[in-house]
Amino acid sequence: MNHRIAIAGASGRMGRMLIESVHEASDCTLAGALDQAHSPGIGLDASGFLGHASGVNISADLREGLQGSQVLIDFTRPEGTMVHLALCRELGVKMVIGTTGFSEAQKVEIAAASQHIAIMMAPNMSVGVNVTLKLLQMAAKTLSEGYDIEVIEAHHRHKVDAPSGTALKMGEVMAEAMGRDLKQCAVYERYGHTGERDPSSIGFATIRGGDIVGDHTVLFAGIGERIEITHKSSSRSTYAQGSLRAVRFLAGKTSGLFDMFDVLNLR
Repeated sequence: MNHRIAIAGASGRMGRMLIESVHEASDCTLAGALDQAHSPGIGLDASGFLGHASGVNISADLREGLQGSQVLIDFTRPEGTMVHLALCRELGVKMVIGTTGFSEAQKVEIAAASQHIAIMMAPNMSVGVNVTLKLLQMAAKTLSEGYDIEVIEAHHRHKVDAPSGTALKMGEVMAEAMGRDLKQCAVYERYGHTGERDPSSIGFATIRGGDIVGDHTVLFAGIGERIEITHKSSSRSTYAQGSLRAVRFLAGKTSGLFDMFDVLNLR
């Protein structure tokens, strides 16, 4: 099967990594490359940076860019993804969404669109991160009493949302496993006289600096021992490979909202 793929944010770091991965995959073809009108890449061949021509130019015209595509891979910003979502729904183009920072209202809109097109949405497409989420689910069930849970994440200086979507997903998975609601138990800021730690809370610490691709550590701190589960990304290629696995998974789907647990059969 040949998967015809469009890439959003084609001139960016993640966009380029996706284009390279599509180029290297024997069962995938680049069918469209999208970017904002002010991007310096507009009009250039999307694969030019790899030293060969794909015949697909980077375009700001969404309709044109999606015309021959079966699926759009989107790692951009929430406002951009919502514009893409409306057109993908209209054209019947499936979506793989790696964008983070959506509001609750935007998530509802994505779920509504998934009744018409198949969508795989995950804050992190890395296979390793999703296996880590499964480990955290298991750990949280067993360590829900007597252990304080803290999530520490570090990313590059250009990341605009905090905590990372992956850190929040980790919190959600653990809270759900313990029968808690993350909205009620998350602590995102500590400053000044905070009082003693609430044992039912899940704390988050955010680090931003340099070119860190993405590090996440969950600390289960008990009395006399602590357990740390850590995942470190050294390359965005893991996200790109996970995205292509998602594309293949969606091939047999016409509608529905899925995540990487579905793609990797981790349910």
